[in-house]
Amino acid sequence: MPLLRAWLRAALLILWTAAIFAAWAAGWPFGWLSEPRRVTWRSRMLRTWARGTARLLGVDLVARGAPPEGGELVVANHLSYVDVVVLASQLRCAFVAKAEVRGWPVIGWMVAAMNTVFVDRDRGRSIPLALERVDRLLAAGCSVVIFPEGTSSRGAEVCHFHPSLLARAAAVGRPVHYAALGYGTARGEPPAYLSVCWWGDMTLPPHLWHLLGMNGFRASVVFGDEPIRSLDRKRLADSLQAAVAGRFTPVVNMEEACA
Repeated sequence: MPLLRAWLRAALLILWTAAIFAAWAAGWPFGWLSEPRRVTWRSRMLRTWARGTARLLGVDLVARGAPPEGGELVVANHLSYVDVVVLASQLRCAFVAKAEVRGWPVIGWMVAAMNTVFVDRDRGRSIPLALERVDRLLAAGCSVVIFPEGTSSRGAEVCHFHPSLLARAAAVGRPVHYAALGYGTARGEPPAYLSVCWWGDMTLPPHLWHLLGMNGFRASVVFGDEPIRSLDRKRLADSLQAAVAGRFTPVVNMEEACA
């Protein structure tokens, strides 16, 4: 049954993604008028895709708190590629991602088409250029999600937030919103820190294939009540990390939460 479920979901996910990109392509000419319209169209397509994908994956999503409106900077802890689906289903947004993602076959082109901002931490000018792009997206009314941990984890705790991508927000006193992500699986399914979280030396294809074969899983996202400001980027990063950690339930202890 898991094998059949994985094949069926994979086929449906491919068809759904193709349909979204067909709609994206059909609406592309309307985006030539201005960057805000182009950005808005892409973010709407991403949210539509994410909501449909969450249903196809059997995600039981529990969201608490009010997601910020468009044009806001948002940070979150990072556990899996599924984080993009969860957050994009709740926000009209774009994401900041590692430059290496852009080189992934097919997926790299797809995420680039959805306003993704790429950062190469090995290139000195990459972060300032990325922050300029972030500013343009925010000005166009599109929220931007940053994962300041810099990598995904198994969800034992919220790791240190790197302040580099928060430098512009600190410099201008921009309010930064935050969200805490978590996952759980039902009894009989592998624990979420192995089956949903993607971390360490896990490779994407087998992990995704196993995920497709699961009955489903629980995802939670908790949005903070008020954004945080600071003119010091390190203090801003530390305050945001503490705020996310205060709303985070460790994934390694959540496996029985979805019975």
